[in-house]
Parts: sequence; C-alpha cells; structure tokens
Amino acid sequence: MKRPVPTYELYGEDSGERPDFWLHCETIPSRSRLHHWEIGLHRHESFFQILYIAEGSGDALFGETVRSISPPAVITIPPAVSHGFRFSPDIDGFVFTVLASHLPVAPGGRSRLGNWLATPALTPLGETEDGRYIAETLQRLAEEWEARRNNRTGLLDAYLTTVLGLTARLAAAPRANESAAESENERRMERFDALLRQHYLAHRPAAFYARELGLSPTHLNRVIRTMAGQSVHEVIAGRLLDAARRELVFTRASVQEISFRLGFSDAAYFSRFFLRHVGMTPRTWRIAERQRLGV
Repeated sequence: MKRPVPTYELYGEDSGERPDFWLHCETIPSRSRLHHWEIGLHRHESFFQILYIAEGSGDALFGETVRSISPPAVITIPPAVSHGFRFSPDIDGFVFTVLASHLPVAPGGRSRLGNWLATPALTPLGETEDGRYIAETLQRLAEEWEARRNNRTGLLDAYLTTVLGLTARLAAAPRANESAAESENERRMERFDALLRQHYLAHRPAAFYARELGLSPTHLNRVIRTMAGQSVHEVIAGRLLDAARRELVFTRASVQEISFRLGFSDAAYFSRFFLRHVGMTPRTWRIAERQRLGV
C-alpha cells in the first residue's frame, strides 16, 4: 500500500504579521542538508515553489515522474502537486515559496503562462541571454528578500513576474500546428491584458477596450471567450476581484479604503459587487481567508 503524500504549509513556519508573508526564501542546502540531501514526496496546498539550481546535480520527482537536474536550471511546482528531490552534496541555489494567490497569473488560467504555471516543470537555463538574466534576477530576488529593506514589495513583485514570464518563454516549445488566427488572438489577448492592467481601476466599459484594439465589441467578446473562456465583462470583474482579494489579505486597510483604491465611489456598492461574485462580504471573506492562511 502506498503511503499518502503529506501536505505541508510554508515549512510549518509561522508567517506572523509581516506584510510580505506571501514570499519565503532560503538556500537549498540549508534544508536539504538536514535530510541527507533527499526531500521525500510532499505537496503545498496554497503555495507555488520556484527552485533555482546554480550548482550541483540530482533528481526532481513530480509524482511518479523523475527528471534529472543539471545546472543552471529553474524548477517550478504548482500548488497541490506531489514533488520531492534527491540532491548531490554540492547542490547550491535557492528555493522560493510564493502564496499562489499572489502570482501575476493564476495557475490553470487560460493563457500560455497560466497553462505553464499549472504543470510542474524543470527548465534548463543554458547559456542564453534570457537564461543568464533569469539567474541574475533570482539572485536579486533572494538578496532583496533577505535584506528586508523598506518599500521592497514592488521590487519583489517585479522580480517574480519577470522570472516567471521569461522562464515560461524559455520553456515554450514552438507550436508548428498553430494557426495564424490562434496567433493573432493570442496577441490581441496580450494587448487587452496590458490595457486592462492600465485602466481597470477606472472601470472602463468593454466598448472602450474594443475601440482601443480596433475591434467591434462583439468581435472582442468572441476573442476573449476563445482565449479566456469568459466574457469581457467577466474578465474585467475578475481583475477587480483579484485586486480586492489581495488588498483584503495583504493590507490592513479598511473595506472603505480598499473600495476607494479600486475606483468604487461607494463602499456599499463595492461590498455588493464582492458579495455577488464571491458569495461573502469583503469583511467576512477577509477574516476567513486570513484564518485559513494562518495570518
């Protein structure tokens, strides 16, 4: 009989009340040395992990699959995926553990990055320019986390987003059977996402995004449904809800302050909006989520 795979929180550590509890960093040797360089199969329910292998070798276990590790490489592991490692004693690098809700794109989201984040991967960095930049950025991410200087949250976010985007690009194999229409729709989705990041706090209507992209509202809606499985209105609402959830978990701001930050002129309207889409009021959801995360 197979033993059940244990589910761990963030190494069993107390996240405390730090505003940056969403990210944890440590060297790979610091923990693997304690376990004779072998980490048995386990999983993290709410956390995404990134390992940067700078030196050494070993094996990465993704369930029943074994991948050989050669430096330099990046290993990415989504939440709830069974994984383990066998390292050589000369292993060196970092392991970053990120609260999944803080990722720039949700694992499993209907985009190339979302699909990539949903599957465990070992990505060799090789001698490419992007590979070197990924390694340097992960080093900076570790240094910034360790230094604990003020006003660093934006830098940590930027480093993380850069690493994931570049690693996903490096790992992507060319799709020979991709049609011109699929490629064009993906470019439109990227442009729509860029516009949404810029304007979602202004609560622009779908017609605004269609006009900016040179499409009719009907055509834009068809593209977004094809690429994201949702309507334009649902994607816009989802972006606001993601921002609301992050504010509720990662800040101490009141519901009224958060509603104004998100462009709602009325806190009561924000609460109704949140309740309609989430099924709980912002205050109730905040309490339940922070208890679940142990904050």
